[in-house]
Amino acid sequence: MIITDVVCPFCGCLCDDLVIEVENDEIKTVRNACKLGASKFLKHKKNRKKKPIIRENGNEKEVDFDEAYDYAVKLLLNSTRCLIYGLSNTSNEAIEYAVKIAELLRGYIDNTSTVCHGPSVVSYQTVGYPSCTLGDVKNRADLIIYWGCNPLNAHPRHLSRYSLYPRGLFTERGFLDRKLIVIDVRETDTAKIATKFLRIEPNKDYELISAMRAILNGLEIKQEKIAGVRIEEIYEVIDMMKSCKFGILFFGMGLTQTYGRDRTIDNAISLVIDLNKYTKFSIMMMRGHYNVTGANQVLAWLTGFPYAVDFSRGYPRYNPGETSAVDVLARREVDSAIIVAADPISNFPRESIKHLLSIPYINIDPFYNLSARYAKIYIPTKIVGIEVEGTAYRMDNIPIRLRKVIENNELPSDEEVLKNIYERLIENEDIIEKRYCVRSAE
Repeated sequence: MIITDVVCPFCGCLCDDLVIEVENDEIKTVRNACKLGASKFLKHKKNRKKKPIIRENGNEKEVDFDEAYDYAVKLLLNSTRCLIYGLSNTSNEAIEYAVKIAELLRGYIDNTSTVCHGPSVVSYQTVGYPSCTLGDVKNRADLIIYWGCNPLNAHPRHLSRYSLYPRGLFTERGFLDRKLIVIDVRETDTAKIATKFLRIEPNKDYELISAMRAILNGLEIKQEKIAGVRIEEIYEVIDMMKSCKFGILFFGMGLTQTYGRDRTIDNAISLVIDLNKYTKFSIMMMRGHYNVTGANQVLAWLTGFPYAVDFSRGYPRYNPGETSAVDVLARREVDSAIIVAADPISNFPRESIKHLLSIPYINIDPFYNLSARYAKIYIPTKIVGIEVEGTAYRMDNIPIRLRKVIENNELPSDEEVLKNIYERLIENEDIIEKRYCVRSAE
């Protein structure tokens, strides 16, 4: 059986043109995908478990799913402050239940943007986000800028589907109608194919952006170099920006996590706003996990805030740097956690990992990753976009429905697991309310 128009659940591109050949419920071939996306489909059985695992007294025990749900609820009822983290590799439907659990338990909920594009999200709340869709880029953009990112390695089909190479309504000749500028601290694979490459000194992005804005606003720069870039090259790039018909600035972690963080992104957005005095220009984050954008969106729908949400007062509060997962763990403010579709032990700072390992936590994930190996209870689930349907948001904030290509009747979905836990917690709502009344009195 050939299944067409399959959406790839790997990165924020959410490529929707994959062709999957399935025979006897086995994936045989994957066409149109990059190596990263094809690997997720072809190796979906690797590193999987079929039963939940409970760890007690150093021993592991397989249990059925009902027992796992009851055990998870008991763990949560015995805690006073819970953290829910992850959510960027699952469906919007599952994220909704995660928010409901966090609100019910008056805990924290955070997604992986807190350790990647969190500063970018803070920035566009401050100065706006003059963006567009990837369809606009494909059909209209004649100048592409990649700043602090390397899509040929991280988002391999981004250039071929959305930016440099595709033929669009007003870019009928594809790359012949476009110019590519890459700005980075090293010559990446993407930089090697650029029309113009600016190699800047590390952590000097803010300086370069400020110089560009000064030139755009009629000021003269007398220095020979800014951020390690010759002033002549900066003027050349500014001329390319001003003379294009439609420009787009894509930026990645190389810009987001440089010195200044959200202030640097404020400046980059302001640069795009300045350019709109001359031509049409937009900006867009290069999102990593396939539904990290959806995690921000769903939290914003339900709480008013995109990540790092605190329900401890009975209503949502938001203060990144205080209420984000890394910080509440480092300060040892939580005594339980639910990790959903993420692996914080592989990438969090040491102090945060130390506390996470010292508390009982629930790990809900299709794959038996490093965080699952240390969880008090691990609950395996279906893979969204392969074994179960679900909704996700592309990096340009467009919602896309992911398809199911094979059956997996042995495992529940993330949504089913979180729904079961939530419904069991609701049955004990009086215990939860009593606990918080006692805490308030104290």
